[in-house]
Amino acid sequence: MTPTTPAATDPATARALFRDGLVTPTAGWSPGWTQANLLALPREDAYDFLLFAQRNPKPCPVLDVIDAGDVSGPLLRGDIRTDVPLYRVYEHGTMVAETPDVTSWWRPDLVTFLIGCSFTFEAALLDAGVPVRHIEQNRNVPMFRTSTRCRPAGRLTGPQVVSMRPIPAELVATAVRVTSRYPAVHGAPVHIGDPGAIGINDLDTPDFGDAVDTRPGEIPVFWACGVTPQAAVMESRPPLAIGHAPGHMVITDARDTDYLVP
Repeated sequence: MTPTTPAATDPATARALFRDGLVTPTAGWSPGWTQANLLALPREDAYDFLLFAQRNPKPCPVLDVIDAGDVSGPLLRGDIRTDVPLYRVYEHGTMVAETPDVTSWWRPDLVTFLIGCSFTFEAALLDAGVPVRHIEQNRNVPMFRTSTRCRPAGRLTGPQVVSMRPIPAELVATAVRVTSRYPAVHGAPVHIGDPGAIGINDLDTPDFGDAVDTRPGEIPVFWACGVTPQAAVMESRPPLAIGHAPGHMVITDARDTDYLVP
């Protein structure tokens, strides 16, 4: 999916565009407003996921939980069924639909988790002079399954997924410092350098999102990614799960600064 040029819109306006049918990755959208990953599961699986997130806080930092059947909450004054640009629906671990509206799939027993997203700290990286290549190239962020296993919980198990940003070697320490101040949205990188050390064979073939250019003098830097829950869904095969299409995030009514620590 080729991104639409990011719009400097407030969350309500952005969500209205998505509700009206605009499908686009959301990196760079609604600057200053927090973006989130989405996972909705039947109530019978929700405790297992909450425990999974507690055991794996780097890839699964829970920002909010919307009660079973509800479609909005304090962080989202919209409709979780229609206000994301693109969703993925899974049945028994198999993706059965990719759609901009999941109203027809919605059930009153679905519990919705909003999970921190690394897009939240990208404005801070740019302000610190650290390039964000997928924004520069108007692409979706590249994401990869790794050989790192998450701690299982109940029926849920799976690999850690990471997002990758190539960073000039002299700015890697700055990127670590900046992102470490956002622990609720993945925080500092989980790996720097050799992708093979975490089971990634080729940076030009991401599992999710788009490949980006890595230039001479740049080092690949990897952050834990909120697509990890969907990787667990695909491996663990619960009867139903609804998530966002990778890179097509929930734009919430929280501010990025809400998750900044001194």
